[in-house]
Amino acid sequence: MNGPVSDQVRLTEIFLSLQGESTSVGLPTVFVRLTGCPLRCQYCDTEYAFHGGSVTSLADTVDQVRAFGVRHVTVTGGEPLAQPGALPLMRQLCDLGLEVSLETSGAMDISAVDERVRRVVDIKTPGSGEVQRNLWQNLPHLQPGDELKFVICSRQDYDWARLKCDELKLWDLGVEILFSPSASELPASDLADWVVADRLPVRMQVQLHKLLWGDEPGR
Repeated sequence: MNGPVSDQVRLTEIFLSLQGESTSVGLPTVFVRLTGCPLRCQYCDTEYAFHGGSVTSLADTVDQVRAFGVRHVTVTGGEPLAQPGALPLMRQLCDLGLEVSLETSGAMDISAVDERVRRVVDIKTPGSGEVQRNLWQNLPHLQPGDELKFVICSRQDYDWARLKCDELKLWDLGVEILFSPSASELPASDLADWVVADRLPVRMQVQLHKLLWGDEPGR
């Protein structure tokens, strides 16, 4: 890589699709998928982004995003915050007046992320195999409009997540809390039944893009 690493990113793909998760589900969105991730969650569906990719300048990356002509942009991975260039990239996208969201594993420091970016932060459950990687110091840096996402693999994961929300008073942070079933492990209807029975103040979600296109990359 030539030049300062903050002036470029290693890019797996940029594509236009519908947002499949979070509170902006269904909106046409440009996805900027950066390469590399220090985690190995057992349910990961983007392992193709762990390696490879192409080194791209921030200017070229921003130009590619603008060419799609839509307002919503999601920076994802991999783990985008593993690359120093992700921070100035999101800042430049915000400067264009775009609605920018970040999908991050919850294992990386979010404190330097531009405050205009909506942070969608994972809380790794025991079923992920990476629960020890949760960076709890991120919680004070969350702001209204941000989101916390739990991928639930089993009833044990559900009970753990519910108790963690109580223990850490996540209900009081003023952020959206998302519960999502691990697609290959937990029927969505089971998770829905548990949320309804317990009257949890969470948004239960499924992955719209998988319902529409399966696991096809770039969709």
